Amino acid sequence: MIRFVLRFLGLLSLALGFIFLVYDGTKSIADQTVYISSVEATWSNVHQTSLASLQPEVERRAGPWVWQGLVKPYFLDQPVSLVLAVIGAILILLGRKKKPLIGYARD
Repeated sequence: MIRFVLRFLGLLSLALGFIFLVYDGTKSIADQTVYISSVEATWSNVHQTSLASLQPEVERRAGPWVWQGLVKPYFLDQPVSLVLAVIGAILILLGRKKKPLIGYARD
C-alpha cells in the first residue's frame, strides 16, 4: 500500500514538473526571453506566509548557516520543474517493487 502511495505521489510530482516546464516554455516564447520560475517565487505566489515562517524555523532549529548555505541555494533558488522532477524520481524509486532473488527463497 505504501509503495502505491509513493509511486502515485512520484508520478504526480513528475506531472507537475512537466506542467511547470511547459508553463515556463510558453511564457518564454510569448515574452521572447528565457523565463525560469524558481521554487521561492512559486512558493511565495502560492502561500507567502508559510515561506516567510520557514526561514526563522530553520534558523532556530539548525542554525542560520543551514538556511543561507543549504536551503536557499540548493532548494529555493532552483527551477520548479527540476525540483519536482527530482522529488518525483526519488519517490518512484522508493516505491518500486523489489527484484525477486533468483534461486533463493525469501523468508
